Amino acid sequence: MSKYAILTIFTVSLFSCVSVNVASDYDRQANFSEFKTFAFYKNGIDKAEINDLDKRRILRAIESEMLAKGFTKSETPDLLVSIFTKSREKVNVQNSGFYPYGYGWGWSPYYWGNYNTVTTSTEGILYVDLIDANKKELVWQGVGTGYLSKNINKKEERIKEFVAAIMAKYPPGSEDK
Repeated sequence: MSKYAILTIFTVSLFSCVSVNVASDYDRQANFSEFKTFAFYKNGIDKAEINDLDKRRILRAIESEMLAKGFTKSETPDLLVSIFTKSREKVNVQNSGFYPYGYGWGWSPYYWGNYNTVTTSTEGILYVDLIDANKKELVWQGVGTGYLSKNINKKEERIKEFVAAIMAKYPPGSEDK
């Protein structure tokens, strides 16, 4: 295998771990232009199984995105924002192929071997639910899936990246523009 092929495989695998896969779903009957204000849905957020530090990071990121979209935070909101999280450990086994091993010229100069690298990573899933506050019905849900950083210094940036990718799908049709 050439050096360039190995570099390409490494680059693709590196960036596939960095990205956030996003999907969204929404109520086709909802008029999203009517929603102007929001508040956090405490009952839903309290049920999210995540530590309080990360929960606050997520909520700050969502608030920032909502404000950037022109929403106003209100005591009498049009939309209630809730979150739900999941995570799972993934075991990655990489077979690096063959490598040369030998003692040089002469009888049986090279032996070709094989070795594996085993790593673990945490895949996280963040659900952002937008609920019509008057009807108490879910009108939009965004879901982001990606790998989480164990590095405390990078955690806040990764959370912002997750939330920004999810909220880019709101309102429905905005990603097509």
